[in-house]
Amino acid sequence: MSGRAGARALEAFYDREMDLVLADPGLGAMHEILLDALESGEVRAATRAPDGAWSAVAWVKRAILAGFRSTAAIEMPGWPGGAVDKSAYPPRTMRASDGVRVVPGGSSVRRGARICPGVVVMPPAYVNVGAYVGAGTMVDSHALVGSCAQVGERVHLSAGAQVGGVLEPAGARPVVVEDECFVGALAGLFEGVLLRARAVLAPGVVLTASTTVYDLALGRELRGEVPAGAVVVPGSRPANGAWARERGISLYAPCIVKYRDSGTDAATALEEALR
Repeated sequence: MSGRAGARALEAFYDREMDLVLADPGLGAMHEILLDALESGEVRAATRAPDGAWSAVAWVKRAILAGFRSTAAIEMPGWPGGAVDKSAYPPRTMRASDGVRVVPGGSSVRRGARICPGVVVMPPAYVNVGAYVGAGTMVDSHALVGSCAQVGERVHLSAGAQVGGVLEPAGARPVVVEDECFVGALAGLFEGVLLRARAVLAPGVVLTASTTVYDLALGRELRGEVPAGAVVVPGSRPANGAWARERGISLYAPCIVKYRDSGTDAATALEEALR
């Protein structure tokens, strides 16, 4: 069962009360179909509407949760020091026919993650269940792609970058990084933040749903979404109150300092911004 018919059958099975799903004797077989559909990209944990809005696919996230709730932790051989995890989501075994480079050195991709051809995973990195990583993307050393996170094509996730997962609640949008973005070393995206196409995050920038981003180029404040082509660097602003002023205390304030044009690559845009 594959394609649209398979996706419809999965949705019909999982789009029910969790108790009914867990009690269904066909759950084990449907779970294997779910894993194959996630890994092929036939179903995804979030989708983009024609107007550009991203939203969670709640039944897919509930289906992933059902796998956790219906299985027990088991020993998984072959890992240094041993590993114990839920049997529903063992690590994937990547093959040359997948067209993906997983460089030796301790990386792990969990079953139920879509890794498109042309992706490079440098060690050690981790890609969790429900995640989607688009063609030509680099997942560098110590980078994390969390559960259900959506990463586009030709993205660079630098060393130590954290793209946090959002599995619960099922209706919550996961973190999304659109095509051709650059996420600098040790940067972090959490709580469903949306990074629009070709945006650049300097090293160390951390964004959550409630983080205020100060757009110095256009004179506005933003939350939850970084516009297309924006170049974001770490900044600071004075803390309120006399006590804070006396001590020179400042608060973290990420700032958009410029926007990339169509001919400017991410490295050049970031270098110019940091100057």
